[in-house]
Amino acid sequence: MNAEEALARLQEGNIRYRLSDGRSGGCPEELRVKTAREGQFPYAVIIACADSRVIPECIFSAGLGELFVIRVAGNVVADHQLGSVEYAVGHLHTPLVVVLGHTHCGAVGAALSGHGEGFIRSITDEIAKAAEGTKDEREASIRNALHSAAVIRSACMSRKLDVKVVSALYDIEDGSVQWLAKRESAENNA
Repeated sequence: MNAEEALARLQEGNIRYRLSDGRSGGCPEELRVKTAREGQFPYAVIIACADSRVIPECIFSAGLGELFVIRVAGNVVADHQLGSVEYAVGHLHTPLVVVLGHTHCGAVGAALSGHGEGFIRSITDEIAKAAEGTKDEREASIRNALHSAAVIRSACMSRKLDVKVVSALYDIEDGSVQWLAKRESAENNA
């Protein structure tokens, strides 16, 4: 599967999720045994917030072994996340990386209000830098996802990893995913 096919599969999965009764994806015993014996072959890496309302497998109607999910508050990216992406792309041959921001993100809200002490500060400072002064929470979440995608894209290029990196925003109220390709294109051409 190539990156475009993987992206289409995620988009179709989100549509199924929004139209379903909430029981999408799956972890049947036979699939668990198969992936244990044959390994994992995820078609996408998803870097998502650790927020308990943001579950990539549900959002994209994906089952066991289909997504390589990296979760960290605020979907920020540092060396550990980059190492995980490098593993998935380089060793598992995953063709697509998605940075998935979301609405009503507590980490984004904390960054915009100047809160965050202790270790949380490393997250809120990164988000504040990505937000570039906006006070609009949705726009800050978008800018943060775009920023994390740019960091990953640069790291993958420097490591000569062949992967497509995109960003998106999940709306926790209506379940939709807004793909940010136009914003990425505009920022890449700026």
